[in-house]
Amino acid sequence: MADRHHDLGGTPAGPIDRSEHQLEDWEILADAVNQALGAVGVKRTDELRRAREDMDSELYRSLSYYERWIAGMETILIEKKILTREEIDRKVAEFEKKWGEP
Repeated sequence: MADRHHDLGGTPAGPIDRSEHQLEDWEILADAVNQALGAVGVKRTDELRRAREDMDSELYRSLSYYERWIAGMETILIEKKILTREEIDRKVAEFEKKWGEP
């Protein structure tokens, strides 16, 4: 089986930054939404992992850790017909209009 874009084990990528860092507010919220969706049974850990692994390679590599979580949760919510892509895009546009581009 060929390696997929998320399987970076053994790939030379330089040293790992192990220093502590403060999470941004949106990263804390992404984790909270992830926990909430799991607590109410909307998503399981394996579903979120699959959604991230199925992402387009270029998109996967362009996103940060929590951005991948958000994209995966969006995929699951759309697949389960809880939200539509249009609803998500409309709400994102509202937030951007109110608070500016992230």
